Amino acid sequence: MNMRTPRRRGASAASSAPSARPASDRGGRGGRGAASAPRGTCWLYGQHAVQAALENPARKLRQLLVTAEAQEALAARLEGGFPIQPVRTERARLDTLCGPDAVHQGMALLVDVLTPPDLDAVLERPGPVLVLDQVTDPRNVGAILRSAAAFGAVAVVMQDRNAPDETGTLARAASGALEIVPLIRVVNLSRVLDALKARGLWVVGLDAGGGILDGASFNQRRVALVLGAEGAGLRRLTREHCDEIAGLAMSSDMESLNVSNAAAVALYEMYRHR
Repeated sequence: MNMRTPRRRGASAASSAPSARPASDRGGRGGRGAASAPRGTCWLYGQHAVQAALENPARKLRQLLVTAEAQEALAARLEGGFPIQPVRTERARLDTLCGPDAVHQGMALLVDVLTPPDLDAVLERPGPVLVLDQVTDPRNVGAILRSAAAFGAVAVVMQDRNAPDETGTLARAASGALEIVPLIRVVNLSRVLDALKARGLWVVGLDAGGGILDGASFNQRRVALVLGAEGAGLRRLTREHCDEIAGLAMSSDMESLNVSNAAAVALYEMYRHR
């Protein structure tokens, strides 16, 4: 989403809610080439996404398609060798499978969609939580996952409805972070925010209209950052369930940031004061 900010200096954010549908019922939607994946599975493509999935023991691997050049490059990066037998193919087949605009780098991996952990189990680890409110672009969600992995977030929570499924597009944008940071889907965002508060987290909605996000002020508190949808921002009910609203310190030359960029800036602000 484009995050509106006060002309003077603030930025904004987004929010989301998690899902109750089992992982086996998700997948096979949300991207070109996804129609060829059986239900409950998806095709991952691109070197970072494929390598990370191959190295993730929690992934169930189905089929690895590679060109001759890609197999050689991937073999050089995998310390333990291939956990699944590669199948040689031509680039044209991967173009058809992944879509003509997909940067697959000569490899595609069919996997089962990940089963997310329980939120309570995730919260046993230290670090902030990101909550996405109807962020619908899979590239934005993937980029947010990448920033979450870079800056120590323990999970990205998002609403089941009006949110993208796990797809090659999302995984490619995450650049391997999909295998590192749990992506947890829930049904009711407001309940999740209340549950996070009950676990001692301070819920900060990233949006215009509040103060400026200051990581130092949260030094003794664990934070859940809530980011709103592309364009629309935080929904009214979501805002009401936040402990506070804060924006990003920005030059007056720019009014807003894309939701994934805003997430990266906010996470860095928290990370540098930890």
